[in-house]
Formats: sequence, C-alpha cells, structure tokens
Amino acid sequence: MSQTKKKNSSGEETKPQTSFANKFFKGSKLRSSKAESRSESKDLETSDCQPSNGTEETTTPDPAKSQPLSSEMEGESRAEKNEQFLQKLGKKAVNKCLNLNNCGLRTADMKEVVALLPSLPDLEELDISWNDFVGGTLHSITQQMHLVSKLKILRLSSCRLTTDDIGALGEALKAIPELEELNLSWNSKVGGNLPLILQALQEGSKLQTLELVDCALTSEDGAFMGQLLPMLQSLEVLDLSINRNISGSLNRIAQGLKNTSNLKVLKLHSCGLSQDSVKILDAAFRYLCDLRRLDLSCNKELGGGFEGSPAQLATLRHLQVLDLHQCSLTAGDVVSLTQVIPLLSNLQELDLSANKKMGISSENLLSRLRFLPALKSLLINNCALENETLTALAEASVHLPGLEIFDLSWNKCIGGNLKLLVEMLQLSASLQVLGLSSCSLVTEDVTLLASIIQTGHLAKLQKLDLSYNDSVCGTGWTVFCQNLQFLKELTELDISLRPSNFQNCGQWFGHLLHAMTKLPEITEIGMKRWVLTASQEEELERFNQDHKRRIHIDHGGFQ
Repeated sequence: MSQTKKKNSSGEETKPQTSFANKFFKGSKLRSSKAESRSESKDLETSDCQPSNGTEETTTPDPAKSQPLSSEMEGESRAEKNEQFLQKLGKKAVNKCLNLNNCGLRTADMKEVVALLPSLPDLEELDISWNDFVGGTLHSITQQMHLVSKLKILRLSSCRLTTDDIGALGEALKAIPELEELNLSWNSKVGGNLPLILQALQEGSKLQTLELVDCALTSEDGAFMGQLLPMLQSLEVLDLSINRNISGSLNRIAQGLKNTSNLKVLKLHSCGLSQDSVKILDAAFRYLCDLRRLDLSCNKELGGGFEGSPAQLATLRHLQVLDLHQCSLTAGDVVSLTQVIPLLSNLQELDLSANKKMGISSENLLSRLRFLPALKSLLINNCALENETLTALAEASVHLPGLEIFDLSWNKCIGGNLKLLVEMLQLSASLQVLGLSSCSLVTEDVTLLASIIQTGHLAKLQKLDLSYNDSVCGTGWTVFCQNLQFLKELTELDISLRPSNFQNCGQWFGHLLHAMTKLPEITEIGMKRWVLTASQEEELERFNQDHKRRIHIDHGGFQ
C-alpha cells in the first residue's frame, strides 16, 4: 500500500511525475517492518505457566504451590486459541515481536489480540498498522499495556484512531517506559490532540523515532512539539510530513530542534513551508551535526527561500540524503545551492527533480557535482535542462563512478544528445537504475545505447525506463532488442508509448521475446499502447507455454 498519494501536475503528458527511480526504493521506507527479519519461535509462550519447584507433597494442597487441573487446561486451551488466531492471519507466534500489519483486523480480532498479550511478557515490537477497522477498539489493548512493559516499538499507522483511542493511548504510554519508536501516521484524529498522546513523554524519554505523517496536525500541535523536543534527547528520526498547518508554528519547532543534537533524519515533506521557513530552519541546522537525511520536498512555496545565504546547511557535514524535489527552486536558489551542495562531501542521494525553473541556471551547480564522490543516486528528472546544462552534467558525471541511480526523465534536450553521456555510461559500472522517459529520444540515441549495452558497460543495470519516446522508429527498437540480452541483471524494462499514441509492434517484438529467454532476472516489461498482430499474439502465447517464469508483459492488446 502506498504511503503517499500524489497528484499528477503535468498538463501535457499524463504519466505520473513520480521518478521511475523511486520504484527502486519501494519497501525501503521507514515504515517497513523489522519483524520479518527477526527469528520466530515455534511455540507461543504463556506467562501463567510456572516450572515446578520440587516441593514435597502433603495431604493438604497448597494453592500457592500447585495449580488446579482446570486452570492448566484453561491455559492450554487459551494457548491453542492463540495459535489458531495467528494461523488464520497467516502469522506465527513470537515472544518478542507481534506483526499484524495489514491483516484486516476487526473488533472480534482485537479481542484475540488482547488475549495474546499475557502470553508475551517479553514483547518488544507491536505493529497493528494499516488495519482500518481497529479505530474505536484501541482501549481494549491499551488497558493491558502494562503486561508488555518492555515494549520498544509501537506502530499504529492508518488505523482510523478515534478521539477516545487517542486519550487511551496517552495513558498507555506511561506503562511502557522503554518505548523507542512510535508511529501514528495517517490517523487524522491525532491532529488537535497531540498533547493527549505525548504528554506522557517526560525528560529522559528513550524515544528514538517519532512518525506523524498526514495526521492533520494543527499549528497548536506544532507549538506543543516545539516544547516537547528538548525532552526527547534520544530522538533520531522525526517525520512530520504532509501536515501543512504546522508551518505556522515552525519557529517553535525549530527552537525545539536546537535541543535534539542526536537527530539523524528530519522529514518535512509537503508541510506548507515558505521562503521564510528556509531561514528559520537554517538557524537550527548548526545544532544538528549528526543529521543524515533532510527532506524538504513538495513544498512549492519554498522557492526563493534559499536565495541569499543558507550558510548553516553547509555545516551538515554528515548529510547523506538531500531531497528538494518539487520545491519551485528559482535561479537565485540554484546560485546559493551551488555554493553549499558541493561542500556536503558525504552526500549519497540528491533529488532536485520537478524544479522546472532551475533549467539553464543549474549549469554551475551540475558542474560542481564532481565534488561529491560518494554520490549514489542523482534524480534531476523534469528540470527543463538545456544543452549547456546537459553538457555540464555529462562532464561532471564522469567523476561519479559509484552512481547507482540516475534519472534524467522528462528533459527534452537529451533527444539527439545522448552521445554526450556516452563516457559516463561507459564508466558507470555500478549503475542499476537508468531513467530516460519522455526525453524525446530519437533512433540514433537508442542504437547508441544498444552499442553501449553490447560492450558490457551497463552489466549491473536492473531497471531501464525508455517510455514515452515515440519518435524512435522500428529499426531502433530492433537494434535495441537484439542487444538487450547482455543486461543479465535486468528486472524491469519500460518502452511504453504516450497515452495518446497507439502503434503496431514491428519485427522487434520477436527479438524482444528472444532476449527475454536470455534474461534470468526479468519480471516486468512495460509495452503500453504497443498493439500486437495476430501472429505476434500466437508467438507470445507459445513463449508463455514454453517458459513457465512469471514475466508480466503489459502491452496494448491485440489487433
């Protein structure tokens, strides 16, 4: 289930503007469960079963040292019901982790979850996220929270929590002093009620991760957060994304951030930040020496905020990820960032995509990317690059041998100019994702790419997006498909046409099917709006019969 729903802002072409490279990270977001990576015990432990102490038998039973047979049977029956409940959900019982994420839990199921808790006194992780019918029933669990006082991780994202749930959760947090991670994202009732939940967190709290994405937080909630932050000395991850109203209290939040010196991740994606917000945050940056990831993306009113001197941003020497996509960056912003970004020598991921105004003014910035030797991911799709900026980028990218993800999609200037990137593509031995969607590529570009593939320079490539390049003729696709077999690690390929354009597949389709027999990792081929002839339909049917691998070919149908 996607955490973030985005609207397509393109007026000309309807393909989602989300970077093709972003697919490469699916499942790697902070909401991914840690439970699956932990070992699972075979039997469910029950806390009411005590070992015999070997006392001598007497004629008068001692109720403190012996247990009635009915109680033992009741305990065994409870354990059996617990096992049956978990089996129904396709889960296994573990004594430190209970992951019920996206299990379709209902009211009756929540009663079963409550019955599980006494059997898991050592529980450290509880995940009930993405269960829409949990709302209104949380109190039944929170009342038993004292039974799992060792809990370190509590995830309740997208549970439709009610106001009563919020109040009950606030009380429950007092019973779990070891809590290190709390995720309440996608619960709108959290907004306006944040103090009810987090007032239990006192100075000395062990909380390391706090995620409140899309919780309808109010300006008052933001002010409270500013007061709370100094108490969270162990905080490493703070995600307040998609809460547009907190921008009104950003001053208070920034003051609080000055006291969170251990913070490593700060996400303020789509928070309604303005030009002034950059200066407010900049004042806090010099206190965040350990910050590794900064996300200010999708704040469209941010444009112009970097003009002048975001000097403190340069002090984030350990920063590894900087996301400024869709921030309406201006030419003045680019000039300032040109002075700052090259100083972030540990930067591994840089996303400047969907900033159309940076276009020609980005020549110096892109040229200085050569000073980022650790860079692994560079996303500059849909930035209205021009020939001069593409040349500067091509020259700089030669000095980025560790690049794994490179997305230039929706930059029309690449059409007919892919030759500028030849040296970079030949030297990028680590490249795994290449995005060239809607780049106005011509036949010569695709045949050039085919020759690079043939020589083995893109051997590590896993995902290749050439979609929406409708000007490439059949000859170009034939040459490309003939050499596709050399991409042994390729998993996904997209050569779809634009939504308004349907074309018949040429002879290259047969070469594509042949190449697929040589690609052991391929799972998905995007061919939307390419129409198969009757003979090609038969050819595809024979291929599917002869090869039992699961390869999804998304084509435009049959004639």
